[in-house]
Amino acid sequence: MGVLRLSLGKKAIRVLGLAESFRKGSSQDAILAGVVMRSDFIVDGVVLGRCRVGGMDVTDSILQMYRKLNRDDISALMINGCIISWFNVVDLNKLYRETNLPSICLTYYPSTGLREYFMKYFPEDWSERVRIYEENGPRTEVVNKNGLKIYLRVVGVDVGAALNLVNKYTLFGRVPEPLRLARLIAHAILEERLQP
Repeated sequence: MGVLRLSLGKKAIRVLGLAESFRKGSSQDAILAGVVMRSDFIVDGVVLGRCRVGGMDVTDSILQMYRKLNRDDISALMINGCIISWFNVVDLNKLYRETNLPSICLTYYPSTGLREYFMKYFPEDWSERVRIYEENGPRTEVVNKNGLKIYLRVVGVDVGAALNLVNKYTLFGRVPEPLRLARLIAHAILEERLQP
């Protein structure tokens, strides 16, 4: 598969921004939220899902969420982290293969690596988690339009185009609006579900 080109000049380009919320020890499942947002910041879709805390199912959960939307106007997937819900690894290559959409994972702080944690907490399947993690490609440190460092992993698009897309959706700080809103939704739902 080649690298897709994103038509960033189009006013109503849409991304599906995905984020999660969980509280380890309170529930076996994490809440996933997806927000379809146009580049003029109009939200025109929301989808919910779940994945296992510490599981291996987040990629399939994201694919189910994407299919639930039943839309053909989404131009890219933007994910708040490649390892979410306590070491549940997002497979960017599988997302790209099955949706044919560029998959962009954002993180916000440097990392010293995760292999030792995979081995410590998941002795039965650590090598599979590491394989997926490494096949996602290297994290690239970039500076967003607000002058702040962020880290991207991308599949299906080059880093420059991915950064342009991230900048298009970022109003302030580091977090693009689709991810910020998805994170708020997931957190609110989790808090409601954990109420006594």
